[in-house]
Amino acid sequence: MDLKQLNYFLCLAREGNMTRAARQLNIVQPALSMQIAKLEKDLGKQLFDRAAHGVSLTSAGETLVRLAETITKEVDRAREEMAHVDGVISGRVSIGMITSAAQSTLAASSAKIAARYPGIRLLICEGYTDTLIAWVVSGELDVAIINIPRRKIPLTAHHILDEEMMLAGGAGNNSHLSRTVSFKQVESMDVVIPSRRHGLRMILDDAAATAGFILKPRLEIDTLPAICEIVASTEMVTILPGIALNAFLAERRIRAQMIRRPAISRAVGWVTNPRRIISGAAAAVMEIISADLNAAANAAARLVEG
Repeated sequence: MDLKQLNYFLCLAREGNMTRAARQLNIVQPALSMQIAKLEKDLGKQLFDRAAHGVSLTSAGETLVRLAETITKEVDRAREEMAHVDGVISGRVSIGMITSAAQSTLAASSAKIAARYPGIRLLICEGYTDTLIAWVVSGELDVAIINIPRRKIPLTAHHILDEEMMLAGGAGNNSHLSRTVSFKQVESMDVVIPSRRHGLRMILDDAAATAGFILKPRLEIDTLPAICEIVASTEMVTILPGIALNAFLAERRIRAQMIRRPAISRAVGWVTNPRRIISGAAAAVMEIISADLNAAANAAARLVEG
């Protein structure tokens, strides 16, 4: 088994057809068939079920896809890291981001990365903290920005910021705003917050349980800009971190205060698999994103009223 065979195997697994895969690889079909047969003989496993109109993976083939993707990624990373010896930062970086991070600074951060490091290719997706953790563990992502859980996780965490949650309402909504706000006051308000699948909701539910009540939101929405839009145009309120509110605070469409008695905070960080080397490209990308997240959180804090 060699790297060429693995690349041929992965291409055929993607295409599901010998003719199309051979065309993608720029080789003749008999050569591809021969390499796949050699790989199956070497492993002692049938990797594909053959049919008249194409091929499909066997269970052994599905297992090899996961292993081969990890191997080829590591080889690509090794090539990229060797290029960095000459001072060139380049390569592919796959990043997962929680919604509050992705929808606050991602556009600005991506533009900076593209301008500063033209050799870096980014793949970015949004997800929930638990999902992103699983993807970093499996190798589907190089890095994930998450709400760092209190429980132990099988990843290496790199701190970005600690951020307090804010109570926010529309700029013209005076029903909830006072100089200081206790979390217990939220129990009687019309609240719109994320659903229980969302990491921010888990933080809020834990805080409510500690305060002796159960959150009963009027609306549950996982799209944070939609929450801000609803709050800006109704009498409802929300509880979100500053980076999720920053754009609406800056436009003076909403206003917000820190919550006291008790303060509610979250820790944001980026996580990596301890079994994999952090590439120079990934480190460079995270330096920019981390700085932008801190700047957004600080900007929001300056706009808070209490």
